[in-house]
Amino acid sequence: MKFCKKYEEYMQEQNQKKELPEVGFKKLKKILKKCRTDDLRSLDHDLHPHQISANCPHHCPVCDGTFFPSLLNEMSAVVGTFNERAQKLLDLHLASGFRKCFIWFKDKLHGNHVALIQECRDLVTYAIFNAIAMRKILKKYDKIHYSKQGQAFKSQAQSMHLEILQSPWLCELMAFHINLRETKPEQRKASALFDGCSLVINEGKASLFCELFDSIKLDIDLTCSVCLDTVFDPVALTCGHIYCYMCACKSASVTIVDGLKAADRKEKCPLCRDAGVFEGAVHLDELNILLRRSCPEYWEERLQAERVERIQQVKEHWEYQCRAFMGV
Repeated sequence: MKFCKKYEEYMQEQNQKKELPEVGFKKLKKILKKCRTDDLRSLDHDLHPHQISANCPHHCPVCDGTFFPSLLNEMSAVVGTFNERAQKLLDLHLASGFRKCFIWFKDKLHGNHVALIQECRDLVTYAIFNAIAMRKILKKYDKIHYSKQGQAFKSQAQSMHLEILQSPWLCELMAFHINLRETKPEQRKASALFDGCSLVINEGKASLFCELFDSIKLDIDLTCSVCLDTVFDPVALTCGHIYCYMCACKSASVTIVDGLKAADRKEKCPLCRDAGVFEGAVHLDELNILLRRSCPEYWEERLQAERVERIQQVKEHWEYQCRAFMGV
């Protein structure tokens, strides 16, 4: 079965449960087909057959004026929906007490791990299908135009944080699955999609690895590029890079009391040098739980080391606030 048909059937099945945005794969293929047809009609009929088979030019007004804007809007909607639903799911899993009961009641979900795992599986499948759709349609664009505009657009989408496989919430869902799998072994049958998902620790360096269908492999390095250790109390910046929380605060020139939301928009990611990436940082709580359980000795060592520094920062912050209040 061709991917276009498979993708349509999948999205129709999902939309029966809940209306979801999608990559308009069939519509975008029609735009490319129209582009090719219009170009062939404009060619001189006396040209050599090999020349007639040539496709439209590198910068095509038909494609560039319709194709890329449509795809950009669809990708934005897909990533926004995925992030929102993943955040709700993980908030539910990590909530406690009255707040958890309130969320269960509000969303009318069944309070069991099977329902959580199934929702996690649905979200990751949704992300993968749309990632494959984007990859294939851009590959088709480059094939028709004999260009690399599709790849350039993909790089642009990544810089705009619209690459769904780079979403920090996907990393959180992977950690969430491993946490449930290890705490609830009886639920493994409900999560066959994640059979190849694991936390890999090699020579003291940790990474999150997951092999999914259609040859998609995710290998997320969990080494902080500031302290060069495995991330502790990890946060993901909007550019997708993961750091220890305190390392991120130092890079953003803020204290842990003020937090990353207080960072100046001019501050840049230490790795990719993108600006304005700190304010929307995501605290990776599921990954934090996974690393704490998998590396207990390292975690305790880092905890003791950072506790002194955190107390010192809090003390200095409130001393400064008191002096400012008293006008000293």
